[in-house]
Amino acid sequence: MQRLNYYKHFPEAIEKLGEIGSLIRKSPLETGLIHLVKLRALQINQCAFCVDMHSKEAKIDNEKELRLYHVAVWEESNLFTPREKAALKWTEAVTKLHTRPISDELFAEVKEHFNDKELTDLNMAVALINTWNRFAAPFKTKPGSADKVYGLDKAGLQAEKVA
Repeated sequence: MQRLNYYKHFPEAIEKLGEIGSLIRKSPLETGLIHLVKLRALQINQCAFCVDMHSKEAKIDNEKELRLYHVAVWEESNLFTPREKAALKWTEAVTKLHTRPISDELFAEVKEHFNDKELTDLNMAVALINTWNRFAAPFKTKPGSADKVYGLDKAGLQAEKVA
């Protein structure tokens, strides 16, 4: 059960987060790459609502399901390009920033695959999804609860409820 409807209590701010999301979707970053980094951050943050939502969005945008399954084990998978792996590594580092600072070596490695604008956009995408997690997870937003509103029912991924 959802603890609190945060949108209701601060809609102006939540709408601004949505506007930032729209800017990220217009960035030069590939749609699939954005889906992958979102999903990886969501897995790390253990946000069931967001994993559910963004997996469905990725499927609607024609991401291959097997790649979505492999995000959790991206380092061992051969389904991702070097650029995608660099983005996933960056995503993990930014999401886990509280554990250690981002090294110059990691920055240099990621810069081999992203120009300054792309890396800024990537970082914004990671920061934004982490911000969304700080609302959906603590307030226990129910997975699937926004499917009809966002058209996510089109993904065909509705789960059977397990007791």
